[in-house]
Amino acid sequence: MTSLAGKTAVVTGAAGTTGLAVVRAMLEDGAQVALVDIDAMRLDGMIRFLRGATVAVPCDVTDADADKRAHQQVEKALGPVDILVNNAGVASGEKAESTTDSEWRRVLAVNLDGAFYWARAVLPGMKQRRWGRIINVGSLAAKGAGVSGSAYAASKGALASLTYSLAREAAAHGVTVNAVAPAYVNTPTVSEHMNEQQRRLLLAQIPVGRFCEPEEFAHVVRFLAAPLAGYVTGEIVDVNGGMHMG
Repeated sequence: MTSLAGKTAVVTGAAGTTGLAVVRAMLEDGAQVALVDIDAMRLDGMIRFLRGATVAVPCDVTDADADKRAHQQVEKALGPVDILVNNAGVASGEKAESTTDSEWRRVLAVNLDGAFYWARAVLPGMKQRRWGRIINVGSLAAKGAGVSGSAYAASKGALASLTYSLAREAAAHGVTVNAVAPAYVNTPTVSEHMNEQQRRLLLAQIPVGRFCEPEEFAHVVRFLAAPLAGYVTGEIVDVNGGMHMG
């Protein structure tokens, strides 16, 4: 029997590289998975090639009302949500002086507001059933390391604080809340948006000498979602190849 058999998982930002890796990991462990993303067409294409019980749920995570409707759609299709992976996110490399009001709001809306809205939606049911897993996708940027803009670093720092707060609130109810903080995952953002010199300079800063593979990132999420991870809560798990230690 697989470890997540009978569980229902929601993965936001599921249409991206890391999101898809998490979806596959959840399915391999026997969970039913709701793929949530703003890109409806990509979601529809993805679920045709996935083995396991899945449902595609198009949703803009920055819209609180849309999140409520999406949550209801998930529970109608798959049942109560046991695992939430807040993976939806956007990057921004803008420094403070060049960050516009709209850029600031956009980044925080996706990276922070969306995670809060989804956590708020699923927590009551998890508490009532006395079992649940919430896993937020943070970043090394929250610790002031790596290359990132002010809005991005602030959003991930706030997400870490939200993780701590929710973990303390939910612990007595059998619900764990943790975060995974990756540095540079091998995604199109890294492979296509950097030239060779930029990649070499970045790799020189990573002690293990390579980027994180999406499956390695997903493996950490998988661990935190497992029943045997029930004594781990309020933790930010670094997945950065040694770029930041301690």
